[in-house]
Amino acid sequence: MDSDFGIPRELSDLQKLRSQYQPELPPCLQGTTVRVEFGDATIAADPSGAHTISRSFPHTYGQPIAHFLRATAKVPDAQIITEHPAVRVGVVFCGRQSPGGHNVVWGLLEALKVHNPESVLLGFLGGSEGLFAQKTLEVTDEILATYKNQGGYDLLGRTKDQIRTTEQVNAALNACTALKLDALVIIGGVTSNTDAAQLAETFAERKCPTKVVGIPVTLNGDLKNQFVETNVGYDTICKVNSQLISNVCTDALSAEKYYYFIRLMGRKASHVALECTLQSHPNMVILAEEVAASKLTLFDITKQICDAVQARAEQDKYHGVILLPEGLIESIPEVFALLQEIHGLLRQGVSADNISAQLSPWASALFEFLPPFIRKQLLLHPESDDSAQLSQIETEKLLAHLVEAEMNKRLKEGTYKGKKFNSICHFFGYQARGSLPSKFDCDYAYVLGHIAYHILAAGLNGYMATVTNLKNPVNKWKCGAAPITAMMTVKRYGRGHGASTLGKPALHPATVDLKGKAYELLRQNAIKFLMNDVYRNPGPLQFDGPGADAKAVSLCVEDQDYMGRIKKLQEHLDKVRSIVKPGCSQDVLKAALSAMASVTDILSVMSSPSTGGTPF
Repeated sequence: MDSDFGIPRELSDLQKLRSQYQPELPPCLQGTTVRVEFGDATIAADPSGAHTISRSFPHTYGQPIAHFLRATAKVPDAQIITEHPAVRVGVVFCGRQSPGGHNVVWGLLEALKVHNPESVLLGFLGGSEGLFAQKTLEVTDEILATYKNQGGYDLLGRTKDQIRTTEQVNAALNACTALKLDALVIIGGVTSNTDAAQLAETFAERKCPTKVVGIPVTLNGDLKNQFVETNVGYDTICKVNSQLISNVCTDALSAEKYYYFIRLMGRKASHVALECTLQSHPNMVILAEEVAASKLTLFDITKQICDAVQARAEQDKYHGVILLPEGLIESIPEVFALLQEIHGLLRQGVSADNISAQLSPWASALFEFLPPFIRKQLLLHPESDDSAQLSQIETEKLLAHLVEAEMNKRLKEGTYKGKKFNSICHFFGYQARGSLPSKFDCDYAYVLGHIAYHILAAGLNGYMATVTNLKNPVNKWKCGAAPITAMMTVKRYGRGHGASTLGKPALHPATVDLKGKAYELLRQNAIKFLMNDVYRNPGPLQFDGPGADAKAVSLCVEDQDYMGRIKKLQEHLDKVRSIVKPGCSQDVLKAALSAMASVTDILSVMSSPSTGGTPF
């Protein structure tokens, strides 16, 4: 099996053309000198978890953010690194495959060789299991030739996503020590980067010289925080799915007799469903975050869809397209509680055949109410994080079944006088995952690979490569690095009653912000989308010409340049210091004191544990 990794691909004419595309580098990453400016020490975004995080990560918590600077930048206290000894770096795919992952490896290799041709990049074969077993492939430009700007993770492969248990951490440490690695670059999402942070802390504690660097790559788009605007792969996934959805919308409008229920990837968050809605304009989308916030039951959701079907029927429309995230099923309160009971019994060793008889009365009643195919899927063993096997639970078929039953009931009772309801169901789960990456993801991943080397050159450990100002052209991107611990929160486990147990610090999936600009844009257009069939087809993925430089709507409407704002604030503070010096006038001093007192009072209130942070 190992012999299959890194072998040349047979490329189509389009793939050959894509392999020749050379991504652009921002000015701050060009040349053979690394210029880094360190900001202030970081703190936890949620003050209530700061003590727990700092105690769990004594060696890597509170490190400063880093900005990488262009050669012309006039920053007096910047660190200029001109000496680049040969280094050995390992790279591992830890998360689920996401378009653009190969370009991270390419960018990293190129940065290594540009700064010192003697440096070596080792790829671990088969993900984290390959790391534990020390199975490596030396990555060269020749090996990468047919993988540049290509989808998939088949250059190196992946298996399990975890580096978490004591045994696994020790195996990773032993591998890095035996292979004399100066750095280990971990490519993945929230789970993988949480493990990267723990690995960095353990390495620092045990004085292992290997630095650990994280790269935000996940198709779910849920590794978002003040430092990370979006993830590699998300742009491609949304564009490919949006075309598929748009094709279905055109089909629905042509036949005028079917409702299409389409389930999309997005385990804990509905970012993909939201973005695809903004790109393709289907009639409805039901976001898991809306359902959780409003505590909508299965009956509520069914009624919502049925009322929409009935309203459209009154306009003589008997077709439509409805999007659902795969995580929707766990956001429905009574279904989530049922799943918790089932998973508890499975953990106790109760066989699937006997679970129904051991459920509590209300759970048993709900279980028996559900159609047989859903019952079977709910009985599947949970994932390693205790969540249901969401990709295997056909929520779209469940809702189509319930809506059809309710519409037939209304038809029989005479409260609905339209045509019979017909549905067709789809799950767009894996169709987009192996796609050729979009131009944006090719560029973004390649740039992150270069930043990974800059982090190593700056001697940093436990950092994630970051790029902000992404909605602008590449030459305006701002590159830096932030400690992964600064992105962590302490989640209060459990939902509903008694959810008070404190868990371990971790990166948690960022859910759709129901107060954010992207969601606001959806709400502004919801009625128009529902009733007017304003379907929009962005067409197939574009690599050149019109549409090639289009970026995610949600990325463009949000104003997210956090790192840029931090620098701007520092400039203002420096300017205040330069103006208000001993010898300035009384009026200037009074104005500065008054303004600063007001600002600090406001910020103290906002940052206090009782008001700050993110509730879970």
